[in-house]
Amino acid sequence: MKVVIQRVSQASVLVDSNPIGNIELGYLVLLGIEAEDSMDDVVWLSKKICNLRIFDDQEGNMNNNIAEVDGNILLVSQFTLHAKTKKGNRPSFIRAARPEFAIPLYEKMIIQLNEDLGKEIETGKFGAMMDLRLVNSGPVTIIIDSKNKD
Repeated sequence: MKVVIQRVSQASVLVDSNPIGNIELGYLVLLGIEAEDSMDDVVWLSKKICNLRIFDDQEGNMNNNIAEVDGNILLVSQFTLHAKTKKGNRPSFIRAARPEFAIPLYEKMIIQLNEDLGKEIETGKFGAMMDLRLVNSGPVTIIIDSKNKD
């Protein structure tokens, strides 16, 4: 699993011009799932996301996690995070998991993030064409791949 985490002061996701998820302070998390991913990846990444200390403390240092600032999470599935671009100019998405495998892991990630954050997160709609609106605070953007735990 791969995630792109953007620290935001505001983010929303729209499907057919209708807002379906909206947060203020928190993270916009883009999630890419591979066929080799498992529940171990879900648990590890969720804990990593919730414990990541990228919010400013009183001295202006990135020392606080999302719970310490009462932040929220907007989770959006994004298979294009696994694009292979080595050959040619058209990306290959062969590493991205098929929906029948990815949807259950996406749903487990929602449950795990709800549990680890201690409140319900907002989400996009798996497989839908979505428009994202965000204000990246900092800007701060972090990429984490569960295959690179060491």
